[in-house]
Amino acid sequence: MTLSEFQQLVTTLAADGEKLIDAATTASSLEDARTSLLGRKSGRLPELFKQLPSLAPEELREGGSLINAVKAKLEARLEDRRRQLDAASSSKRNVDLTMPARRQWQGSKHPVTLVIEEIEEIFRELGFTIALGPEAETEWYNFTSLNFPPDHPALDLHDTLYLGENVMLRTHTSPVQIRTMQKFKPPIRILSPGNAYRRDFFDASHAPMFAQIEGLAIDDGVSFVDLKATLTHFANQFFGKTKTRFRPSYFPFTEPSAEMDVECQLCHGSGCPGCKGTGWMEILGSGMVHPSVINAAGLDADRYTGWAFGMGPARIAMLRYDIPDIRILYDSDVRFLYQISR
Repeated sequence: MTLSEFQQLVTTLAADGEKLIDAATTASSLEDARTSLLGRKSGRLPELFKQLPSLAPEELREGGSLINAVKAKLEARLEDRRRQLDAASSSKRNVDLTMPARRQWQGSKHPVTLVIEEIEEIFRELGFTIALGPEAETEWYNFTSLNFPPDHPALDLHDTLYLGENVMLRTHTSPVQIRTMQKFKPPIRILSPGNAYRRDFFDASHAPMFAQIEGLAIDDGVSFVDLKATLTHFANQFFGKTKTRFRPSYFPFTEPSAEMDVECQLCHGSGCPGCKGTGWMEILGSGMVHPSVINAAGLDADRYTGWAFGMGPARIAMLRYDIPDIRILYDSDVRFLYQISR
């Protein structure tokens, strides 16, 4: 794109924006105009910002100046129009300005939803797509294909919620990985968010129904180095620059397996009750996909390798928002949601 073409787009946006703002007759329609013009996700101005890199390097400074100027102009126009509407509204009714204001509850997204959306966005930038699957699964998809032995405790009634013979509420979102490998050929890079169910007591850190996010990467030559690099990048993007470590672990569907810790976000490594004095907090389990799992999904384990991970966004939300008890996330207390949305 040339600078003159970009300038024309900026001029058009400025003219359209002024018309849209001037046409607003209520606070609601003015807010709609602001969202349409400046909204972060779908506003015309942010979309125009995304086109800046298409300019020649020597034109970037001037292009940036143009778009910043129109942004300031639109923001000033919005503020002027807001004052006009406020003044007109006050003149139409008798208002006792000495009365205390009423608190108005505003709707907001749940903190776990916010965390899931942020995690999805980070992995989308790395080439991952979202994959979903049924919450009612067969024993083969939920356990057998994932290398669980028949006598594994997870198959017992005290741990799994069965709906009938060999049918259960999934205990993790890992079956989505099997279904994806059955449906698509490598390379595969997916993120599978969803709900999982287990017979857990509802206490400060466990819930019988919880959100989970799992990731899978399958291709030629995928190694543990790829796993560490990707998950370390994720931690630094989500928490900001932070320390990470991997500890050996065991999962039936990965070998070798590792749990990933990040530096405690409360004490920054010095040790506190939140991290039990260790200076670290576990955020996910991971590992190289077991060859038996790859073969069970119909792929050739001699040719393809892969890695996978799983994390609980509710636990991560507790770290992000300093929530001491997971039950707070399920209480539907609007006052709590209001604090998070501020």
